[in-house]
Amino acid sequence: MSHDGPESPTEPPPPPADPQARFEALYTESYGDVLGYLLRRVEDPESAADLVAEVFVTVWNRLDDVPTGPGARPWIFGVARKVLGNHRRGARRRTALAERLRGELRRVQVTRPEAAEPELGRIGAAFRSLPDGDREILTLAGWEGLDPGQIAIALGCARGTARVRLHRARRRFARALRKAGVEVGDAAAEGTRPLSAVTEGAQP
Repeated sequence: MSHDGPESPTEPPPPPADPQARFEALYTESYGDVLGYLLRRVEDPESAADLVAEVFVTVWNRLDDVPTGPGARPWIFGVARKVLGNHRRGARRRTALAERLRGELRRVQVTRPEAAEPELGRIGAAFRSLPDGDREILTLAGWEGLDPGQIAIALGCARGTARVRLHRARRRFARALRKAGVEVGDAAAEGTRPLSAVTEGAQP
């Protein structure tokens, strides 16, 4: 027998069965909010746009983990917060690297004042010519002092993968240094010396 009375609260509609349709719905509903969140926290719109793209790549890759209904929006904000944290940590590492490179410049100026500035400029240009991934892994190894196992944890990859990526990055850096006219020993080319030693080894 049916009972008349107040209706129960309306349940949120189920998410679309098609993953692509669900992702598009989440993107449409959340894009503006996520972009605003990041624009208020980074220095330039281009960085914010890059971070938004990274957030939604994560949403797509973890679509099965996204809560249904009202819980989806705060979950996506949680992803944005983590992406922003990674961006800020990377910026701090790059700032620290610049400071240490300036320290190297001051030390070389003491011993070779006539050659320090142009050579350090060539080293810096060679480093900046590397892909972002190479610069990141060289920074982790050379300036943060992480070993391949620790780098693997930081980058979220296998230890063997980190070791290979570090070796290849060091080889590419050595080639970039030679192309820039900086003398590099065989040990640096093989990746057996720390990044800071490349600067010291650049002396003829």
